[in-house]
Amino acid sequence: MSDPLRIRRQQILREAEGYLDLVTVFGDRMPCRPDARDQLSRRVLETLDRIENPGGLKGHILFLRGQALRAMEQFVEAVPPLREAAEIEPQNIHIRLSLAWCYKRCRRLDLAIQTLEEALEADPAYAIVHYNLACYWSLAGNVRLAVTYLSQAFELEPNYRDLVASERDFDPVRNHPHFQALTTVIV
Repeated sequence: MSDPLRIRRQQILREAEGYLDLVTVFGDRMPCRPDARDQLSRRVLETLDRIENPGGLKGHILFLRGQALRAMEQFVEAVPPLREAAEIEPQNIHIRLSLAWCYKRCRRLDLAIQTLEEALEADPAYAIVHYNLACYWSLAGNVRLAVTYLSQAFELEPNYRDLVASERDFDPVRNHPHFQALTTVIV
C-alpha cells in the first residue's frame, strides 16, 4: 500500500477515535442537548465510512463502529460489528467487554456470559471481566458463580468492593448468605 494512502487512513481513523472520545468524555455532560451523543456517534460512523481499504485495521474499525452504535443505545445493531471484530481480534478484551455489554442489554445473558468466559480464556487477569461475569451470573440467578467471580474480581482489584453496594445487578443475590459473607468481609 502506498504511504500516502496509509497515512490518510490513519488520519481518518484518528478523527473517528476523536469523535468517539468526545462521546465518552462529554456524552453525559450535555443535558441541554440530549441528542449530542447521537450526533457525535453518527459522526464516528460517517468518518469510518470514508475509509475505503481498511486492510489490517478492519477489526479496530468494526470495534469503533460497534462502540458508536452502543453509545447511541442501538445495542442490537452494535452486536454484528462487535462480534466480527471479536472474531478478527480474539485476544482483544475490550471488544469482548463491549460485545457482552450489548448482549446484556439485548436480554441475551447467555451470550454475554459466553463472551466474557471467552475473554477470560484469552486473559484471566482482567478484574472487570470477573466483575461483569459476577453481575451477569447474579442476574441469571446463579449465586455460586456470581460469588466465585466476584471473589476473583476482589482478589485482582480490591477497589471493586466499593461498587457492590450500588450495583443493581447484584439485587437478585444480595440477600443470599454466601454473597453477604463475601461482601461484608472487612479488608
